Amino acid sequence: MSRKITISKCEENTHYSVSVFDSYGTEHHLGYKGQGELHELGMSIIESRAEEIWANEVKPKEDLMSKAIAECIQSDIDRGIEPSLD
Repeated sequence: MSRKITISKCEENTHYSVSVFDSYGTEHHLGYKGQGELHELGMSIIESRAEEIWANEVKPKEDLMSKAIAECIQSDIDRGIEPSLD
């Protein structure tokens, strides 16, 4: 996954949602900004916050239990058995 900054309209087109995604796909929401506030801040402040997040990103811990359950379910499906989580 690539790093990116997203700015999208929300709240009846009066505010913008600003988010940063790190290389692991984790979203870091920077908040809601009005159009005037967004122009006052400029991209340099948003970019500096993004660079700070990217410099300190941490790989999320892998959920081994969920992965094992998913593999068991897939194994059942591959063998033609209907999976049961009971």
